[in-house]
Amino acid sequence: HVQLVESGGGLVQPGGSLRLSCAASGSIFSINAMGWYRQAPGKERETVAVIRGVGSTNYADSVKGRFTISRDSAKNTVYLQMNSLKPEDTAVYYCNVKMILGFGRPLNDYWGQGTQVTVSS
Repeated sequence: HVQLVESGGGLVQPGGSLRLSCAASGSIFSINAMGWYRQAPGKERETVAVIRGVGSTNYADSVKGRFTISRDSAKNTVYLQMNSLKPEDTAVYYCNVKMILGFGRPLNDYWGQGTQVTVSS
């Protein structure tokens, strides 16, 4: 059994900052990638940032230079530091972890419960 627990969302004014955290727990054999996605009302879920096993990162163009993804491998935790937030960043943010739960088992996607980020004055 694997669980992803997110924290750190909330209400912030434009230009402000928030830090999201997502901790994976359970019987984890290996983690291939960890990432953050978001979904605004009436829109499709989109990729925000991804960090892979070797440490490489990818960001959506809309957040480059403002958001930073990082991880603590010892804690199976991924973070998203969000600076210079804009109203268009308002969405539910979801953590995603691609991991294997045992030797010889397939790579699967696991999702957090989502955390609301609202950027408004």
